[in-house]
Amino acid sequence: MPALSVAEMREVERVAVEQTGPVLLQMMEHAGTALAQSALEMLGNDWRSSKIIVLVGDGNNGGSGVCAARHLANRGVTVLVVSVRRPTEADGVLGQQLLALAEAPAEVITWDAAFDTSDADLVIDAVIGAGLREAPRARQMALIRATQAARGPILSLDVPSGVDADSGNKPGVAVQPMRTLTLGLPKRGLTLENAGELWLADLGIPPGVFARTGLAFPPIFGRETRLRLRYPGEAAQPGSGAE
Repeated sequence: MPALSVAEMREVERVAVEQTGPVLLQMMEHAGTALAQSALEMLGNDWRSSKIIVLVGDGNNGGSGVCAARHLANRGVTVLVVSVRRPTEADGVLGQQLLALAEAPAEVITWDAAFDTSDADLVIDAVIGAGLREAPRARQMALIRATQAARGPILSLDVPSGVDADSGNKPGVAVQPMRTLTLGLPKRGLTLENAGELWLADLGIPPGVFARTGLAFPPIFGRETRLRLRYPGEAAQPGSGAE
């Protein structure tokens, strides 16, 4: 399975959005649904009585986190969304996702309000993802640091916030998740040490879109929409079904 650079994945997404589809909101819905499914899976049989805190940035990663929060709240899970942007200030796809979330039974606060990740059964990291360009600052850093107080597991979306998706380096503070759900195809910088257990989510991108960017590979997902991946050199765990 190929691992992509950030530039390669952005080109795949550009072709999809500008030329062929699926559009960004469609891909975001796939990502958010898969993220919610992963969260419920990690919570196990007690998911109905669990509390989840979703930390969201102001980019596409944050929008997918808000989408996941809606799906979780729709199922009766107690959800707190902590956002770097006020819902009234958000625009684009993030604004659309926050607008939809407002109709679900979830609480939304901003990064500078009081909250405690230590009382959450699961924390979802949707702060930066693959969009890291420099060491996290201010609002992003505050949310990343909040994960350090978490007692429950942490689930990161696409790339743990604070980790460079290409090199795997951490130029500043970074999230240390138990599991990372990466999107479309795995990113080159992800390792067991910086991303934990690695899963891959299907964004619904057709093979022809990848082919337009010079990428060709056999079907990946089969009957599934999420796959457990193995890192190069990692031994398969019994019963894990890892690819």
